[in-house]
Formats: sequence, structure tokens, C-alpha cells
Amino acid sequence: MVSRGYFAVVALVALMVAGTSWRFAIEAAPAAAPLVAPATLVETGLYADTRIGEIDPRNRPFSPQYPLWTDGATKRRWIQLPAGAQIDATDAYEWQFPVGTKVWKEFAFAGRKVETRFIWRASANEWVFASYVWNAAGTAAVLADGDGLPGAAEVAPNKFHNIPSVDQCRACHVSNRTEILGFNALQLSTDRDPNALHGEPLAAGMVTLETLSNEGLLAPARPELVATPPRIAARSAEERALLGYLAGNCGACHNRQTELAPLGLHWKHGDLATRGADALLSLEGHRTKWQASGVADGETVVIDPMNPEQSAILRRMRSRSPASQMPPLGTVVSDRGALKVIERWIPTVKASRSMERSR
Repeated sequence: MVSRGYFAVVALVALMVAGTSWRFAIEAAPAAAPLVAPATLVETGLYADTRIGEIDPRNRPFSPQYPLWTDGATKRRWIQLPAGAQIDATDAYEWQFPVGTKVWKEFAFAGRKVETRFIWRASANEWVFASYVWNAAGTAAVLADGDGLPGAAEVAPNKFHNIPSVDQCRACHVSNRTEILGFNALQLSTDRDPNALHGEPLAAGMVTLETLSNEGLLAPARPELVATPPRIAARSAEERALLGYLAGNCGACHNRQTELAPLGLHWKHGDLATRGADALLSLEGHRTKWQASGVADGETVVIDPMNPEQSAILRRMRSRSPASQMPPLGTVVSDRGALKVIERWIPTVKASRSMERSR
């Protein structure tokens, strides 16, 4: 008899005599249930002890130079790589992580911890996504329901942070492959953008591209990335910061690998590191499927230097209506700092394009 909990294959042999032929039918047992996240944050291995407190030293802090906008949240992040394992860095911008990799991201509003998200590569074919909800005292965090939790914390008058569902987590992190967003050669480069929107300080002990290389955690080694760190290709400091923002906030969906590829808005880090300035200029007159009110059908464009207020990028970033807002998830308050940069930049596009043509 096969014990419960183990895979079993039951061979059903049907002997049918037809001349000299035999027929065998094999029936496989149902697949094992998918792995699930632990019930509490402590059980994920974030802390050195079995209670909330000191972070386990195996969990290394990091800070992407172009962070995601989450309504002004203060964030902390950690990654744990299995002992002796390496990151496959063949593609500088799309790293492959070993089985056992764990990542945490903590969200705090007004000094209060609200949520910690957890990603775990549990097997070669399975990633586990989970969110943990903190109690008001900040002394415990328990697994949120897979459908998410609306209204977890007020972030502005009558505006509330919503803890995402597992499906919403996958919507950003899974396209044709599962990704740990914010952890690649560009995001961890020591050539950090001093003008990055909502840029965070690189604190002592944080993982960088250089530390990963020095510790032999990249395979292949990629010393050229340390000697010449990846940088977004831009014509000005402001354009560099704007492109970095688009990569960090929009590139997970707007890239060559998702169903949005035909839109032609390719804003992943790798694209912008090689042709960032061209990507910005190409937005002038680029028609969108989204229809802006007050604009003739089919005439809405991403940016309109002659009439900036009609630009789709501005109108959708300002909106927090579910039918039109961008990004579509993870934010209930528009990013005023980013909007100011884009408002200044749009009128300059015409001049930039003219200068480019004159070269």
C-alpha cells in the first residue's frame, strides 16, 4: 500500500487477447497540491529569531535606484539567496534566480508598518506570492487572504492603501517569466541617478551590483558591468530620471514580452539603457487605444507637445479612476512629483526632435 502524501502511479493492466497483442493502461495519481506561504511573517524566515525583531543576517537589504511609486510609502527590502547558489546574470536586465530565493518588501505609512510582501521561489516551476498584514501595534504580521485586503491604511483623506490579491501580484511579476522587479544590473548599479524620482539613499550594507560581483554571486561573473555600470541612455539629467521612473513604474507591463507589446511602448530597463532617448521622442504623436475626452476619436496620443494637457500620459497618470488610471494597480494617489517632471518635459519634445534631425 502507498502511504498518503506521496506520489503514486497505479498501473492498471488490461489483458486483451487479439492475436498476440497486449494493451497496458497507466493512470497517474493527481498532482500534488501547490505550495503555500506560511501563516505568519516570522515563519517566512525574515527574522533571526522566532519572533519579530532583528533581521536574519542571511537576508540582505537592497534599494533599487528607480523605486515604484506607492502613494508615498516608506519601504524596506531584503533578499535571501540559498547558500552556495548564484544568480544567472547572462542577461544583465533579466536575471534568473535560483530555487530557494526569497524576497521581502515592507510598506510603512506615516511611520506605521502596514504590509510586508513575500516572494519565494519554492521550486523550479513554482513561485509563491504572499502579503502579510501588520497589527496596529507593529508586533505581529499574519498572512492576508489570497483575495487581498482593501482599506488597510489611510494614506490621504478618504484614500486607502489596499493590500493586493495574489492574482494582482502575479499581474506585475509574471509575464512570460517570473521576475523580482527592482533587482537587476541597472537597478543595483552604483552609478546611481542623483535625480531619480523618490530615490532612496544607498545605506551601508546594502546589496549592489558591485557587491554581488565581488562575492561571486553572479554567473557568469560579468566584471564589465562593474567596470562600466549600466546607465539609462538619455540626453539630459531630467530625461534620465524620467526614463528611470517609466521603467520602474510602467516597464513591468509595457515591454516586448507581454500582450501590450503591440502598443510599441517598450519601457523595460534593458530597452531604455540602450535607446532611452529615442524611446521618449517616439512618444510624440504616438496614438493610443485609450480615448481621451475632448479629443477626436482615434486621435489621442501619448504626448502632444503643442497641447500638453491633451497628452494621454499626463491624463492617465493624474487619474485615479479604475478605467483610466496609470499605473492600474498599487496606487490610489497620483504622483505629483512625477507629474511635475513630465509637465515640464512635454513642451521640450518638439525642440529635442528638431535638434536630433539637424545632427
